[in-house]
Amino acid sequence: MTHTVVYYKVVRDNTGIHEEIPVILTEFGPLQPLIRYILEHRHLLSKSNTNKLVQAVGLLIDYMAANHAAFDNPRDLFNTFVQRLYSGTVGFNGNDPSDLFWDARTPAVVRVLVNHLSNFSDWVAQEYGTQPLNPWRQATRAEEQLAWAAWQHQKNRAFLGHTMSVDVAALKVSQARSTLLKRSPVIDHDPVKRFPAERMADLLFRGFIVPGKQNSPRIEARLNLRDILITMLMHYGGLRMSEPFHLFVHDVIHDDTAPGSALVKIYHPSLGQAPGDLRDARGKPVVCNRATYLRDKYGLQPRTEYKSSHTLHAGWKGNPLDSKQYFMHVHWAPCWAGELFWKLWVFYMAQRDQLNPDHPYAFVTREGKPYSIDAFEDAHAKAVKRIGLVSAKALGTTPHGHRHAFSQRLSDLQLGAIFLKTALHHKSLESQIVYTEPDRVKLNRAIAAALTRAEKAEDGAALPPPDFLAYGFRDVDPLGLLSGPNPRLLRRR
Repeated sequence: MTHTVVYYKVVRDNTGIHEEIPVILTEFGPLQPLIRYILEHRHLLSKSNTNKLVQAVGLLIDYMAANHAAFDNPRDLFNTFVQRLYSGTVGFNGNDPSDLFWDARTPAVVRVLVNHLSNFSDWVAQEYGTQPLNPWRQATRAEEQLAWAAWQHQKNRAFLGHTMSVDVAALKVSQARSTLLKRSPVIDHDPVKRFPAERMADLLFRGFIVPGKQNSPRIEARLNLRDILITMLMHYGGLRMSEPFHLFVHDVIHDDTAPGSALVKIYHPSLGQAPGDLRDARGKPVVCNRATYLRDKYGLQPRTEYKSSHTLHAGWKGNPLDSKQYFMHVHWAPCWAGELFWKLWVFYMAQRDQLNPDHPYAFVTREGKPYSIDAFEDAHAKAVKRIGLVSAKALGTTPHGHRHAFSQRLSDLQLGAIFLKTALHHKSLESQIVYTEPDRVKLNRAIAAALTRAEKAEDGAALPPPDFLAYGFRDVDPLGLLSGPNPRLLRRR
């Protein structure tokens, strides 16, 4: 039984409202239980989790089609299916008689897929009277202890941990799934790569040029102001790449508290308060959210509602918001970036108005259509290449590197954790750790500086090296590498 995934528009009543969901089609038609499950859990499953659920179900269907004759009961099939997620399906000789040709998946990926399948199977068992693929059982003593430790760790980290019920936890930790999953290795976060600060001026004013007009005396003709503004919002304002694409033209105004600077608000794509220019049939202003505003005035949906392959799609992380109007402020670091942004914004708005777009989104194509994330990533890569760099996430030269650079800049300023959390719009104080952890070079320098302080304190913590001179080695460090950072090497970096 082969399958394919398509997107269906599901109409559930006579209101004219439809929902677009991924549907698995088999030779027997749409997989109806999966459709019901997705619709009933629509507000609990994010789009990302919905896609992972569909992926997991599709993998199981493929595995069943290739191996159904090898098992006498569903539980054995499911257990072996999980093992093949870990191991892949290709033998040591390079052959795969099942024709699945799966690569091995990491424990973290397998855990996500199996959890989605287990929850879906539990629901199917309850609704259709079938046997669950991965039923619950009484947990062993060791499993209970691990579950209690995990619960306590979660409680200690949660802001509302004092509200977590011990009785509810006791019920949960007393059960375990029949199919055991491998534990993921504990990995300390790799330091994130950030865009090199010393190349930002080059990127903005030499990378984002308009081909053929780079010698024009007019800044708005010479520069691609749209991509410069988006990049500044990430590099100097700390936004995620998707967030500038939700910006309306109404969301940037002059900041009266910082003369000459831009005040930028990023509203929730659907719940954020709409601009005040929507009128009802009597000409009175309509107070509504942005989903209603986009629908009634422009015939559009919030960009989060389009499927990921659509040019209008832009994600939303679910940040804590600053107001009941559902928006978050952009915090400029350094402050002069807000002034530069405002100057360039004024030029860009003049360009945009000439296109007369039929939507409120700030960033547009040459035809006046909403600008897509894919198009920006392509433009950013070309700009990086123009200044002699290679666009790669591992080098910090993709758009993701700008938010990381912003985070590190605030960390270097030694701002408190609560300020970092607010500036980065994180839900948890611990969320920014991945952005601000020192890389290997910084850690080594910090250790060296700490050892120097310890040596001066003569408290024994410095652990002095062996007496090399006693062994006849007089020139053990000709480059001075052990006596502190080498200025020449630092300049080369």
